Amino acid sequence: MRNDNRAHRRVRSPNFLTIFLVAAATVIPVIVALMLYEIGNGSLSAIRVFGLKFLYGTDWIPFPAKGGLPILGALPFIYGSIVTTTISLLLAVPVSLGVALFQAELSPRALRVPSVFVVEMLAAVPSVVYGLWALLVLVPVMRVYVDPSLQVTLGFLPLFSGFITGLGMLSAGVILAIMIIPYASSVVREVITAVPRSQREASLALGATSWETIRTSVLPFARTGIIAAIVLALGRAIGETMAVTMVIGNVARISPSLFLPAYTIPSVIANEFTEAIGDVHLQALIELGLVLFLVTILINGIARLVIVATTQKGTTPG
Repeated sequence: MRNDNRAHRRVRSPNFLTIFLVAAATVIPVIVALMLYEIGNGSLSAIRVFGLKFLYGTDWIPFPAKGGLPILGALPFIYGSIVTTTISLLLAVPVSLGVALFQAELSPRALRVPSVFVVEMLAAVPSVVYGLWALLVLVPVMRVYVDPSLQVTLGFLPLFSGFITGLGMLSAGVILAIMIIPYASSVVREVITAVPRSQREASLALGATSWETIRTSVLPFARTGIIAAIVLALGRAIGETMAVTMVIGNVARISPSLFLPAYTIPSVIANEFTEAIGDVHLQALIELGLVLFLVTILINGIARLVIVATTQKGTTPG
């Protein structure tokens, strides 16, 4: 009888673990909603003043020479963010996949632990350190060697024309790629490692080579995790501020040339937020933050749809 009462009290007592998990799961959407409300509320006046023209305007003149209302358009910053992020992904995704495959499948055991340690250490380096390294090392290398070589061979394309200074969207994309490689490769490595060993053994038993085993038995089962790693890298790249600010040149322009200076949304917010004069300028910067926030949500939503479609395709018979 005493045991029955104790069991009854245990059932009726609150499950603190369940309460904690529900609270933890609720905190995240609440924080996102509060952020969206605060940023949206802070940019209402700029939205009323500029409307949709703010998104496609190309001029950024916060202090007109003759006074009057500032002329503010966000398109140069949106363009710079998209171009630098695209460059970084084009460079980082193949390298990250190669690093992860080497560490998970091909690396000798004696080399695997040191290589994993180096990659994870790179992920812990502050972005300002990457920016300083880029100014001292990457920018001179790009100015003297990389950019002139690209201009000589591909100068007939608008992407590789223009005056070379070493500061520009290409340099910003390269340093972004270097920064996101550790994140993407770490996630991809863990995903590949999680593929059952039986998949590999079955492929090898059928006479497949190591590369054929990776291509047919490992990568198809890891594609969802690889997409998630790319999304993680994309989120890091599109929101990066300090390193990009130090090498992109910080000029509000839209140019097809990757060699010319440009601007990104995080860079202009970091440079001008503390020096903004007037409510319109300040709220326009907050609206830029709102645009970046919405773009990030949109990208993650599209990536989630891709993951769901890929997962369903992988589970479809035949």
